[in-house]
Amino acid sequence: MLAPNRLTCLACHAAYTSPGELPLCRNCADKIPWILQPRCATCGRPETCMDCVRRKDSYFERNRSAVSYNPQMKGWLGIYKYRGHEEMRRLIGSMLLHAYNLHKHEAVVGSADCSEMITYVPLSDKRLTERGFNQSQQLAEELGRKTGLPVIPLLQRTRHTDKQSFKTRVDRIEDLQGVFAVDPSAKDKHKALFSSSKVTLYVVDDVYTTGSTLNECAKAIKKEFHSVDICGISWAR
Repeated sequence: MLAPNRLTCLACHAAYTSPGELPLCRNCADKIPWILQPRCATCGRPETCMDCVRRKDSYFERNRSAVSYNPQMKGWLGIYKYRGHEEMRRLIGSMLLHAYNLHKHEAVVGSADCSEMITYVPLSDKRLTERGFNQSQQLAEELGRKTGLPVIPLLQRTRHTDKQSFKTRVDRIEDLQGVFAVDPSAKDKHKALFSSSKVTLYVVDDVYTTGSTLNECAKAIKKEFHSVDICGISWAR
């Protein structure tokens, strides 16, 4: 009866007995490449970012990511996103709290008169059918549980696009032009939420690469709700 409870690491499935803040064994937890000091003020990258320098029109305030996208993080995302191990949402979603706290620590958002809400990058119907779930939605919901902030479905895709990971920066930008729009039913339903004088909306995604996805999401939202400040929260950069 006095034996410690044996837990299972979500990443490597090893047994461990000392629970931490994340459902991981000590070995996996120690290997997380947390972004502790963002160097790019716009995208949160821990080194100089030429993507932000080259972007002509930016519709979002800034992005912050929890970790650097190294081979190990790529493997974790693959287990979740492509192999369908949805229990990984608890791990990756919990890690988003670090990115949210980076926003708060830098005093970017969160003033007393500021309302904060969370939304997420939508999938096309085709991709949702293939995968069976929207990882960005699941991560947003996990972050909502951690922060107590409301999570609202707001965006829709106007057309299906191929996977962005196989495309160049220029191709990403061109391919995503006009691909997002505020869902008409969501616009009517949530209009009152954006009527306050100061609203910050976090757009959640799994990986920030060039910022094209976040920028197009922000552009679509700004078209309908002009005064909202849009910040990105992504798991990896």
